[in-house]
Amino acid sequence: MTTGRQGFQQGQSGNPAGRPKGARSRATQALEQILDGDAEAILNKAVEMAKDGDPVAMRLCLDRLIPVRRDRPITFTLPPIDKPADLTRATHALMQGVAAGEITPSEAAGLSKLVDAHVNDIKTADPAERLARIEEGGLL
Repeated sequence: MTTGRQGFQQGQSGNPAGRPKGARSRATQALEQILDGDAEAILNKAVEMAKDGDPVAMRLCLDRLIPVRRDRPITFTLPPIDKPADLTRATHALMQGVAAGEITPSEAAGLSKLVDAHVNDIKTADPAERLARIEEGGLL
């Protein structure tokens, strides 16, 4: 391996041990000390301000009570995908689901990636299975 500037090995950290996992920065530690003992009073004040209609306090409280959901489970039936030719039926079903409002376009895009990965797996596995069958039959 070659050395870079100042004699460091390329691809190796200057501090391999690094900061331990879970270690807090000095700034975080300082903030924790400032808030220590006052956290409950601050929380109560934020809730009070939210109840009085302060939009920033309301958002803060709501974000903590009901965090933004990134994904949601969906119930959507795809046709079986056993061979690459089945991809067309699957993508057609996804487009129909979006058109009917059963799934969102972003959900369809995510499912399309899964379908594509599955088809690629089928393409990869198929030649390997054929080769194994040929080898078992002693044809090679």
